[in-house]
Amino acid sequence: MDAKTGLFYVFAAILLFAAFRVITARNPVHAALFLVLAFFQAAAIWILLKAEFLAITLVLVYVGAVMVLFLFVVMMLDINLDSVRKGFWRHFPLAGTVGAVIALEMSYVLMGGFRDPPKGGSVGAASADIATQVSNTKELGKVLYSQYIYPLEIAAVILLVAIIAAIALTLRERKDSKRTNPADQVRVKAHDRVRLVKMKSVVAVPEIAPTPSVEGKKQ
Repeated sequence: MDAKTGLFYVFAAILLFAAFRVITARNPVHAALFLVLAFFQAAAIWILLKAEFLAITLVLVYVGAVMVLFLFVVMMLDINLDSVRKGFWRHFPLAGTVGAVIALEMSYVLMGGFRDPPKGGSVGAASADIATQVSNTKELGKVLYSQYIYPLEIAAVILLVAIIAAIALTLRERKDSKRTNPADQVRVKAHDRVRLVKMKSVVAVPEIAPTPSVEGKKQ
């Protein structure tokens, strides 16, 4: 086993562990952090496959933007964990069945790829040589901004709506936090924010009369 295969197994094991902890962690913040770890491991596997652009995109978009948004929403909503866990065991059989079906489908697809090796070794080697000479980032950009431009714009609009919804959720009235009206902040003027007060630079300290001592009182 070479070093590349060993790294793949290491990254895959950490990825499976992080994905398992995402659905089993009791704290939603911890679950989101485990999901960040899973994204990093998936990016490392893509780097092993020489798909650097997809790996960097995964880190920048999902880890740097989407997961930060998730953490922001989870921490600002103050979710009641007791109410969330009430229906866990009731829906567990259905969720387990769906997860088992997905795992079997993925195993069938992967095992089919392992059982049927690509035919024509020379053709495969020639295509591999061509792939090393062509920039996958450039080709992906051509396809993304020409053939898939409308799905890309729809995805951008969905993300924009999600951002606006998260901001709207944080602006709701809560008893344990102070709420400000953005409209009042926009309409505020300079004289409403700052008040100039004129004060003397030197103020004379009034003299204090000496108090009689205790001995003097006794006398």
